[in-house]
Amino acid sequence: MTYRIGYVIGSLSANSINRRLSKALIKLAPAELEFFEIGIGDLPLFNTDLESDLPKSVAAFKQAVESADGLLIVSPEYNRSMPGVLKNALDWGSRPYGHNSFARKPTALLGASPGGIGTAVMQSAMRTVLGFLDAPQMTSPEGYITFSAEVYGEDGTVHNDGTREFLSHYMAEYAAFVARVLAVAAPGHIG
Repeated sequence: MTYRIGYVIGSLSANSINRRLSKALIKLAPAELEFFEIGIGDLPLFNTDLESDLPKSVAAFKQAVESADGLLIVSPEYNRSMPGVLKNALDWGSRPYGHNSFARKPTALLGASPGGIGTAVMQSAMRTVLGFLDAPQMTSPEGYITFSAEVYGEDGTVHNDGTREFLSHYMAEYAAFVARVLAVAAPGHIG
């Protein structure tokens, strides 16, 4: 079985270390995961006044999320929380009321930082929001990555055996998590 995974980068920077991390994750993922990027940079600021006639970028974003079997969110930490652009995307994806695009999407969350705690505080804040959005989250293993440019190549190559092994394990666990969640959430399943 192949699963289409939408990945979201929580940074708009072309030189984002989290974009580089996402390339490594995709390169190390099991073959049953196919990836496509879900962009968030062209979404307007969330405004309930726009819900009755969604902007085209919002409708396209929601459709991309809904078309994914699962979500991989790779994000930096800004001021001990999630980047505003990522929170804006989550807000749009959950609206209008009753049309939450994130519901029942098996989600993995991790991020890279030059600092030693590697986005741990951002992930804690994100878990609260994702929980409210009914997005099942892989909670183990956790991925708090201290970024080093020598370890992560521009093309996604990981130049450290231990890091490569950890990221491969993380993605294998995510593939298994997606399969488990989707098996339980399948139409007609009686829990």
